[in-house]
Amino acid sequence: MAQIFQNQKHIIIPILLFTLVIQAQYSHQFSKKLSPKSLGLKKQKLTHLHFYYHDIRTTSPPHVVQVAEAATTNTSKTGFGGVSVLDGPLTVGPELTSKIVGRAQGMTASADLNDFGFLFVINYIFTDGKYNGSTLSVLGRNQVLLPVREMPIVGGTGVFRFARGYVLTNTRFFNVSSGDGAFEYNVYVLHY
Repeated sequence: MAQIFQNQKHIIIPILLFTLVIQAQYSHQFSKKLSPKSLGLKKQKLTHLHFYYHDIRTTSPPHVVQVAEAATTNTSKTGFGGVSVLDGPLTVGPELTSKIVGRAQGMTASADLNDFGFLFVINYIFTDGKYNGSTLSVLGRNQVLLPVREMPIVGGTGVFRFARGYVLTNTRFFNVSSGDGAFEYNVYVLHY
């Protein structure tokens, strides 16, 4: 038997090496195609959400806090370089006392030297009804002086897993001296 192995080793060793290379190549896949059904996803639907975000700086604790600024932020006509974090309520109506359906959490940065344009990185965390525990993520430019602004929805969790869409927002109330405001949101989201 040992002599058979000695005579055939020039064939057996390359076969073993080839088998190991092929096995290693296919045992660690980077990607593969899946059907939506394999993840339990059903038919895609379009949902419209309507709520108000309250940006209140005069409460204790405030809903918005500036956490960083550039050396030139205070002399810039647009506050360029200012970065704020926020955690404010989402409500059914424009009054701060109306029913809370979630929170907006994230950050904004003044990112335009010439106009009031902010980078928005915001998560809407829903706390009511069938959307409780689900989130939507928005990442985009908010030109706050326009009557209506549009920003993209880049993802979501829970009910909104695989979400995409857009939000339209407008200012319902803004106090220039305090910085407090209320903003209306119409959200159009595709999800499963």
